[in-house]
Amino acid sequence: MLVISEVLVALLISLFVVQFLKLKWACSRLPPGPTPLPLIGTIWQMDFKRQHEILIKLAQIYGNIFTLWIGHIPVIILNGFTAVKDSLTVHSEDVSGRPATPFFQKMAGGKGIIFTSGHTWKQQRRFGLMTLRNLGLGKKGLEHRIQEEARQLLEYFMNERGDPLDPSFPIVHSVSNVIAAVVFGHRFSIEDKDFHQLIENNNYLTKQGSSISELLYDIFSWLMDHLPGTHQKIFHCHEFLRSFARKEVRSHQERGSPDEPQDFIDFYLAQIDKAQKPQLPPCAGQCLIWWLTQTSKGTIILPNLISALLDPEHWETPRQFNPNHFLDQDGNFVNKEAFLAFSAGHRVCLGEQLARTELFIFFTNLLRAFTFRLPEGVKEINTESMLGGFLQPHPYKICAVPR
Repeated sequence: MLVISEVLVALLISLFVVQFLKLKWACSRLPPGPTPLPLIGTIWQMDFKRQHEILIKLAQIYGNIFTLWIGHIPVIILNGFTAVKDSLTVHSEDVSGRPATPFFQKMAGGKGIIFTSGHTWKQQRRFGLMTLRNLGLGKKGLEHRIQEEARQLLEYFMNERGDPLDPSFPIVHSVSNVIAAVVFGHRFSIEDKDFHQLIENNNYLTKQGSSISELLYDIFSWLMDHLPGTHQKIFHCHEFLRSFARKEVRSHQERGSPDEPQDFIDFYLAQIDKAQKPQLPPCAGQCLIWWLTQTSKGTIILPNLISALLDPEHWETPRQFNPNHFLDQDGNFVNKEAFLAFSAGHRVCLGEQLARTELFIFFTNLLRAFTFRLPEGVKEINTESMLGGFLQPHPYKICAVPR
């Protein structure tokens, strides 16, 4: 029995050494980075609560292009504006894919816009852009819907009568209702419990970002399927979004096809009828989230967009709110090339124009109607960002005092 144990230990050590040497050989063909270990790769290097900070620090050690490992899968990190912009624009076709990892397959099953690649992605994206234009993106019709949501938001703030309030929920509700109007053809009241759940589930997905359990799922999917963790909550939230979308699709199907399509689902169902392919619109519930890209050879490329927004070579005070970043010496507005908030290249955000229109209409309406002040006794709020799927502010309260 002792001999068998010793043989097993020796075998395991041998396998570990062989895998380690294989990784070392693979590393020699890739950009530099921390030394990966068998099975876990470089997970030991990551602090999942401060991911962008860790990536920026690693760039200071290994350069703006370096390699991390998810198990045996190499992930090339691009840091800083120049590296990010070049990859997304000059080499846009090469990095327009999505990784076929177990986690992404579980999330989307090869459907939709966000998590797909190749012909499916090009087809869905082309259709998405065309439909947004047909629905009035950039025209007065869609601006009218945004103005209506701005009016509802002003009313909510006005009812608070200058008392301290957390603005996050009403703002997210208003922005989500713009998307709901485009996708589903109608808005939801602020008391709608199902819509509350939709927002909460989507918020979890955007706040969570990557976690240790997600990376472990890609390495040990056969095991992680049976274990609790953040990944299970993410799958649950994603399924809720799909279920919500399916319910809206059924509602559209039951009412029949209108003479003129009124929303995204109408256009999608009409397209399905033309193609005579009975399938549900897989992208209807995937209107929010962005993440990884991948090369034609299977190596994951991760352009660290946040590093472009914090690049000290392009921003005078990169970690401070500073409107002067967008003003010239005469106080005139200037576009900043390093402002890659919507990504760039083939995977640039589908909703960029919609988002910019929303920002303008919401901000101008709010600033014209209210003066915003900190609650009595509060000297300052935490302006450091929280990283998840997106950068977000720490919770805070503010007083919206009518002008």
